[in-house]
Amino acid sequence: MSVASNLAFMLALLGVGLAGRRAGLLTPRRRDALTDAAFFLALPALVYSSTYAQPLGEVLSVRLVAGVAGVLAAGIGLSWLVHRRRPDAAARSVALVQSYHSNLGFLGLPIVAATFGAGAVEAGKASVILGVGALVQVPATVTLLSLANDADADLVGEAASLVRNPVLLALGGGLGSAAVGWAPPAPAVTGLSWLAEAALPLALLGVGASLALDGASIDYPTVGAVAGMKLLAMPLNALVVFSALGGAHSTVRAGVVMFAMPTAVSTFVYATALDGDAGLASINVFATTVLSVVTLLPVLWVLG
Repeated sequence: MSVASNLAFMLALLGVGLAGRRAGLLTPRRRDALTDAAFFLALPALVYSSTYAQPLGEVLSVRLVAGVAGVLAAGIGLSWLVHRRRPDAAARSVALVQSYHSNLGFLGLPIVAATFGAGAVEAGKASVILGVGALVQVPATVTLLSLANDADADLVGEAASLVRNPVLLALGGGLGSAAVGWAPPAPAVTGLSWLAEAALPLALLGVGASLALDGASIDYPTVGAVAGMKLLAMPLNALVVFSALGGAHSTVRAGVVMFAMPTAVSTFVYATALDGDAGLASINVFATTVLSVVTLLPVLWVLG
């Protein structure tokens, strides 16, 4: 499909998920079942399929890992500068973390794979960005919310959950297979391919069913600042950092698309648990997800 067709498909599935929630068809239990299917089956299959057949040196490099850390560090610093004057700590902390915390798994990797091909080197590098990004942005988000709101965070528990994360385990398996040159039997490859193709539809339906405004009043300046940071500043930040590090064209393309993703739905969960402004967090997830359909189009066209 073309870029426009992919984004129209993305918008349609988001709409179906949102409509299904409003109509009562996608209940919280069914939404969670969709999310679990994506997280435990489809996304690991996509990660493994995108990495096992690639030359290890093509998808994993010091520049790529340094680029991910650099993009997130710069994003956190810039987000702090933009939001530091907001008087309410709960709203300020949410605006800060949601300005850089990208939906790398449920939207980023599936969209890269749908755009460039699941077997393309961009998809393999996007899988690595997903893994390294999770190891950096999740602890950073939990720590920043905890410090800003004086809330108790189970950092040990979060670290343990990352170790057990099926997507990260699949990434380790894919890179291990690439390192030794091992490929699964043909029937397994076919099954993995089918599961990988389901990653984007399942993720979009689950994300759409998770979007809600919950009747909260909208702080338009804050929501606008978060959307501008997340959807415009972060991909530009990624372009500058990966280009400055001398990354290959495929690295720059994968990095920019991944960090052009909207705010991760998980930030709402973290904000709620750590005394952040849950209403603002919900609105920011909704706004950046819907607006990303518009902002991704020029990003993908520019990147080819």
